[in-house]
Amino acid sequence: MKAIQITQFGGPDVIQLVDLPDPVPSDAEELIEVSCIGINYADTHQTENSYLSKQTLPLIPGLEVVGKTASGRRVLAGATTGGYAQKALAPKAMCVDIPGSVSDEQAIAMLVQGTTAWHILKTMAHVKPGESVVVQAGAGGVGTLAIQLAKMWGAKVIAVTSSESKNELAKSLGADATVDANSNDLAGAMIAANGGKRVDIVLEMVGGKTFDSSLEVLAPFGRLITFGMASRTAPTPIHPGVLMGGTKTVAGFWLSHCFGKKELMGDVLTELFALISSGALKPVIGATYGLSEAKIAHQAMLARQTTGKVTLDPRR
Repeated sequence: MKAIQITQFGGPDVIQLVDLPDPVPSDAEELIEVSCIGINYADTHQTENSYLSKQTLPLIPGLEVVGKTASGRRVLAGATTGGYAQKALAPKAMCVDIPGSVSDEQAIAMLVQGTTAWHILKTMAHVKPGESVVVQAGAGGVGTLAIQLAKMWGAKVIAVTSSESKNELAKSLGADATVDANSNDLAGAMIAANGGKRVDIVLEMVGGKTFDSSLEVLAPFGRLITFGMASRTAPTPIHPGVLMGGTKTVAGFWLSHCFGKKELMGDVLTELFALISSGALKPVIGATYGLSEAKIAHQAMLARQTTGKVTLDPRR
């Protein structure tokens, strides 16, 4: 089979297309003939070995695949052998049947980014109708879904994006206001977008100064949910007195703690698939690259040139 494999850690240049033997499933696994591969920003950390979990070499990057099992089931699955491949193994418990009304690309947007958007809003931030929600990286895979879910659940949504085209995308998904991520006064711009008031919730995955500004704009009882550090820059350390003085909450979220738990993954995916089938949730499908173009895909993602869900086609 064709697969992407890295034998040294680094940036996109370490990505290589190679021929590997087909993986052999155990009794607890399914062998999946892959038809669609999902790319997540975490994959760029994985190839650098800068992710939360340490990686080992050689490595097939990626996690999420859609494909057919040996019995003909069409499933969305988390691949234990790495997702950037024409065939992958996945635990039987991690294979979720996809309704016929949901496309491969729509389904692949749900395993990591859909469930993350759902959990950071519901499980972590406990969003309530009427609250204000700032979505950093609003045109990204998680951001485009979080905008729609937050609006669906009655929030006022402020999307932070890095270009005019991304602003327009965020507005088309229901964002009430947009903010330029490159603003010299990001905190002031977010407060202005909320009518001069501090905000209730910030969904933050950039890190660095963006995190600092996000903490600054929280209203009393506000919640900042951090779920990434795309800038590769750590924020300013937080003194507990800052949290006490502002009655603010900072919480982290890592999706891996939901894996293997039906109520946190399977049930949430079922709900998300139902929303897609009804037309209430519209995943934004961005660029599709060939498996042989994985390096180019990573370069585009790191350069902030992508929107929505980015995928790989294993057939080319």
